[in-house]
Amino acid sequence: MIEVNIRGNDDGQVVSFNMNGHADFDEYGKDIVCAGASAVVFGNVNAIISMTDADPDIKLDDDGGYLEFSVENPNDEKLQTLLKAMIISLKTIEEEYNDYIRIEYM
Repeated sequence: MIEVNIRGNDDGQVVSFNMNGHADFDEYGKDIVCAGASAVVFGNVNAIISMTDADPDIKLDDDGGYLEFSVENPNDEKLQTLLKAMIISLKTIEEEYNDYIRIEYM
């Protein structure tokens, strides 16, 4: 199962998230849940890097089963919009495939 943990601050801003695990919906190369979640997360991280002044700390595992993202200054409005859009997209996947992906707020 893919687990996505999202951390916010007292102002309701997203300050970090991590995605861990594999969906195991289907065999490698045919796993649409893993492909969808990965596309959403990596697309949004790339958009954040390209479209904002944020300098996120990003950690990846070599096997592709772990990504950690955090920012020291979450006050950028574009950053928050992109992170919230990512969460909405992940929730859409979770609604359809809740046996394979879980989103939790910390």
